[in-house]
Amino acid sequence: MPLQLPIRLHPDAPHLDRLTPRSAIPGGSFEVTGSLILKDNELPEAFFGETPATFDMARSTRARIRVPSGAISSDLVVRRNGIASNVLHANVGVPMAEDLHLVANPAVDTDGNIFAMVSGPRGERVPVSIYRIARDLQITAHVRDLLNISSLAFDPTGQSDGDLFASSRADGAIYRITPEGQVTTFAEGMGIATGIAFDRGGNLFVGDRSGTIFKLQPGRTATDTAEIFVFATLEPSVAFYHLCFHPDGRLLITAPTTSSHQPIYAVDADGNTTTFFNGLGRPQGMAFDVDGNLYVAASLHGERGIIRVWSSSTGTMQAELAVAGNDLVGLCFLDDGCAALATHTTLFHADLGIEGLPLV
Repeated sequence: MPLQLPIRLHPDAPHLDRLTPRSAIPGGSFEVTGSLILKDNELPEAFFGETPATFDMARSTRARIRVPSGAISSDLVVRRNGIASNVLHANVGVPMAEDLHLVANPAVDTDGNIFAMVSGPRGERVPVSIYRIARDLQITAHVRDLLNISSLAFDPTGQSDGDLFASSRADGAIYRITPEGQVTTFAEGMGIATGIAFDRGGNLFVGDRSGTIFKLQPGRTATDTAEIFVFATLEPSVAFYHLCFHPDGRLLITAPTTSSHQPIYAVDADGNTTTFFNGLGRPQGMAFDVDGNLYVAASLHGERGIIRVWSSSTGTMQAELAVAGNDLVGLCFLDDGCAALATHTTLFHADLGIEGLPLV
């Protein structure tokens, strides 16, 4: 085998050391650290593969580079005065479904099919309410004519025969949808029903954004009605409640407002509410990985994307940007280390190398 010599860069070439965060979608920005990125006021150029990108900021030792529309995962290179840097691999999410109206997390079934909503303006029906995206990315209409779908969830216990549950903020109802797309009304009278999530006992929790968290005991067949209890009360939300269960059994809730410093609430089994984490801007959809790290669509220090929240070895809560992207409202992890990332209009596929927990 011939000896491979190291590539020698021009001594005046920009050098790239590190790229953060883990991933980005078009419109989001990577931060690059290195040296000689900017020199003698010579403006650098950046490329994702062959696709040119723009700089949000450039200094000698760091830069912020915005991911352009149409970019895919590729090598990032910076050129200054015709001299190219070394390359760093940039992990970029790619669209897999567009022209949606997503207001919360997508949902994924045990076969890896993804379900995404077209919520629509309040009080207006849309031709397709829920789409199904198969593993091969084929998109089909799954449910039609439901009004203002706000949240989707599967029962992880398997007690509900693989049925999908959906809330409607317009009529305060919870719908139960078979794998074939047949719809029945599961519960009514949920106020402005937004976020929904199942616990590990198969109970369904519904967030009425006017201030109530309901607990529903599912029936065992599609025609059974549910028993409804008031589980907890919170301050009303100007937008939505988003619900997700912590691995320890606590129900986590976000209630986004226009503030840049908002909490994630935690509700224990007795309905007592505490603050799980504070300091996010407009937190929305959430999901956990198998290591107990929380991922939430939010802003942190002015940067929008998917924020990872975890507890350090000292017990203090920490947060960092994991995926950069504007307009992100939710996510769900797939079974291959990838994730489906939802903006208001588009569902992106991103290889994050993260093993997620079911959305419970």
